[in-house]
Amino acid sequence: MTPKEMAMAAVKALDDKKGQEISAIEITDLTTIADYFVIATGTSNTQINALCGAVEKELDELNEHVLRREGYRDGTWVLLDYGCVVVHVFSKEAREFYSLERLWKDGKAVDLSGVLTAD
Repeated sequence: MTPKEMAMAAVKALDDKKGQEISAIEITDLTTIADYFVIATGTSNTQINALCGAVEKELDELNEHVLRREGYRDGTWVLLDYGCVVVHVFSKEAREFYSLERLWKDGKAVDLSGVLTAD
């Protein structure tokens, strides 16, 4: 599975669980830490954990397993590290505070129009 396919699988899992403001940034040319960041917002700690669970389930079924999980205790920002793909699920406040899209603005925004469902 390519890094982009992994990222799109994560996006679909987040969308299926009603994640908000889902985005993906290709950062391959900017850093060696990952090829893609996938970012989403959850409306509560419960939803944030459900979103992360959905991503883990989807990628486990594709034989891609999380290498590191951070932030479950706090519940305002959970990071799932898959090596080439890092999934960030934030509360609204934490997402505004950390503003990853601004920090990684030199990355390439990935077109998700074929992956996200219209509400």
